Amino acid sequence: MDTNNYFSLNEKLLEEYNDEHNYDGVLGERLAFRLNELSQIGLTDDNGSDRPGFSMEEKQAKELVSRWMQEAGLDVREDGAGNIFGRLDGRNNGLPAILSGSHLDSVPNGGHFDGPLGVLSALEVVEAWNKTGFKPEKPFEVVIFSDEEGSRFNGGLNGSEALIGNSHLEKKLKLVDKDGLSFEEVLNNVELTIEGYSKANRNLDDIEMFVEVHIEQGKRLENRELPCGIVTGIAGPCWLELTFTGEAGHAGNTPMNDRKDALVAASEFIFEVNKLPGQISDSAVATVGKQLVEPNGVNVIPGKVVLYVDIRDIFLETRDQLVDEVLSLSKEFSQKHQITVEHEEKLRVEPVPIEEQTQNILEQSFHEQGIEPYKLPSGAGHDAMIIGDKLPVAMLFIQSKDGISHNPAEWSDLNDCVQTVHVLKNFIENLQ
Repeated sequence: MDTNNYFSLNEKLLEEYNDEHNYDGVLGERLAFRLNELSQIGLTDDNGSDRPGFSMEEKQAKELVSRWMQEAGLDVREDGAGNIFGRLDGRNNGLPAILSGSHLDSVPNGGHFDGPLGVLSALEVVEAWNKTGFKPEKPFEVVIFSDEEGSRFNGGLNGSEALIGNSHLEKKLKLVDKDGLSFEEVLNNVELTIEGYSKANRNLDDIEMFVEVHIEQGKRLENRELPCGIVTGIAGPCWLELTFTGEAGHAGNTPMNDRKDALVAASEFIFEVNKLPGQISDSAVATVGKQLVEPNGVNVIPGKVVLYVDIRDIFLETRDQLVDEVLSLSKEFSQKHQITVEHEEKLRVEPVPIEEQTQNILEQSFHEQGIEPYKLPSGAGHDAMIIGDKLPVAMLFIQSKDGISHNPAEWSDLNDCVQTVHVLKNFIENLQ
């Protein structure tokens, strides 16, 4: 990092902050200060964030927030996966706890809001309670999950998977990062062990719900000029690898009516795939984001195309219906062009719909804070998606400037952030 390149996230956040949002113990200035302090850990030359999962930078960030947790009176502990829990006792500790938080790791040269904002929002609720003297009936825990982004091993959510006992340890033991380090070696470098990771699962009977605040990473809230919104569900992705195989040939000597062009078939397929989601579900999406052409020569008819389709929806039935329609479409165009098509499923994760009752309680909190309730799906995966496989979850999205994420330009206005903290605080209090 260029030490002469002065960067203050704190100053930028406070430029247009309206301190009328400081009430009921919530302080925007404290949230801005803490976001800035975290931004200095792993700060890049582009003023972005570089804190890979299970890195010393992520560990340093966890230690900083752990100190803030302790200063707020929380009982702080770390599990074998490196997850951090700051617990506030309730009036009745026999009741299951409500958890809220997110992660502190980042993608390479990412932004400063994705993850940290969720952790600090939950901690700000505790700070507000300390100021007002409120004590919850149920225990409350601020949580930091390890390695959500997965930039090191191209597959994240490792902390939340360990918590619920879905660690898939055999697969993880085979992972190697770009530096040739195994999953076990990476854990050891931050004073964690495979044995500890394998035993990080908690008794889920002790947890009532997990609530995650996250930036939207889209433009829906911005387009409606709303600070935050209610997530209706977290889309489950299905990744398909499709291989269209025709015949390569000379571009000059093969007549147009005697070709088996794999790329033409694949191109028609891609164009039509774009139309399918809207025919099935308002929340479904399908994307062809990667394509490989062989032989890939200027004067050669493409004989083979391998492409990948990312299919998502927040509802299992319509997501799987869309998968079937995509596969049917691939066969239709392979037959039309007299070529073959084969497919391989690379990933299938079940969607996590948010319970209607939970959405209704969130809606009540929006009304009580004078904010229009707006509901929207989450197309991206989050720790809440993993936790939601076993426990009730809720999610709040904060408006993202221009929908930018995983980029140094990632931005959420402090006024929007603090209003969301108030909604989160109100929601957790309404769960008591």
